[in-house]
Amino acid sequence: MKDILDKAKKIKVLIFDVDGVLTDGSLIVDDDGKEYKAFYSKDGLGIKMLKKTGVDIAVITARTSNVVIHRMKNLGIKHIYQGQLDKLPAFENILKELNLSAEQAAYVGDDVIDLPVLLHAGLAVTVDDAHPLVKQHAHWQTPRRGGRGAARDICELIMQAQGTLESQLQNYLGDKL
Repeated sequence: MKDILDKAKKIKVLIFDVDGVLTDGSLIVDDDGKEYKAFYSKDGLGIKMLKKTGVDIAVITARTSNVVIHRMKNLGIKHIYQGQLDKLPAFENILKELNLSAEQAAYVGDDVIDLPVLLHAGLAVTVDDAHPLVKQHAHWQTPRRGGRGAARDICELIMQAQGTLESQLQNYLGDKL
């Protein structure tokens, strides 16, 4: 675990896949073809807390959905890459845009489409219900499933490694922590 915390200490940007990571992977489509996704509010709070510590957040997803734009806007995420069947160019663009090295980036993915980025990220993370090949190549696996707390797990791990978790929790407890 020390190796994982050492990697997490260096992270300046946390990049998420969406379907299967920020959601449980379910796609709900109505009769008119309108798509719906469910996001876990506790993941959102973890993302907001991590952002307050100065770590940038981004998403790279193969699908394109207005739902994603709305949710990311609500979370204050500006780096949104949709329709990325090959996610590596978007990953490299985020690094260039933020003037960071791959070692300073964490990526969270759940399926084989995420492997090219996971193999380049300084901290490669997957979720509990990920594809076995992804689990094999990740540095760390969250204890919870995608869309059910996995994003919160990685946000808190990074804050723990960087010494900012207690101060973020203190914001909610006042002098009771």
